[in-house]
Amino acid sequence: METYIALLRGINVNGQKKIQMTNLKLMLTKLGFKEVVTYIQSGNIVFKANALEKDVLEEKIKKQILNVFGFEVPVLIKTIKEVEAIIVENPFKELIETGQIYFVLLQGKLDRVLVEKLSHETYKNETFVITDSCIYLNCENGYGKAKCNNNLFERKLKVAATTRNYKTMNKLLELAIS
Repeated sequence: METYIALLRGINVNGQKKIQMTNLKLMLTKLGFKEVVTYIQSGNIVFKANALEKDVLEEKIKKQILNVFGFEVPVLIKTIKEVEAIIVENPFKELIETGQIYFVLLQGKLDRVLVEKLSHETYKNETFVITDSCIYLNCENGYGKAKCNNNLFERKLKVAATTRNYKTMNKLLELAIS
């Protein structure tokens, strides 16, 4: 069995797409996943499953959420190695203690033309670095007021994405390797 980290986009935000973590855990257990652990209410899950392609797991979870809860939710799956690499490769390491560093995790292959175009855009008090799997985001005034948010990156790069802060990324990694 492999350990996976699933990140759901846009649940339990402003009363929209509400899923209780106990119900989500039960749903995933019924799908045959083992050692399912959720972290906070924003759709962070660590679980074990027979080794499958990540896109197969993503589709399986997405379909089941639709069946059980009645709405679609983008699902992004990462492996332990992928999350470790994302954390290690963070170009804003010196700013971690500020609490202004975010990880915009990307799903799918990026269009190089769109990446090039976006990488030349600037936003006041916000800087970002785009890689194949993650956009490292430094929001000097916090993510809540950021122009560089999940919606902007999805729209500009035409891929699904979900954003997590440094503390959440580290906690998910900790849960996955324990």
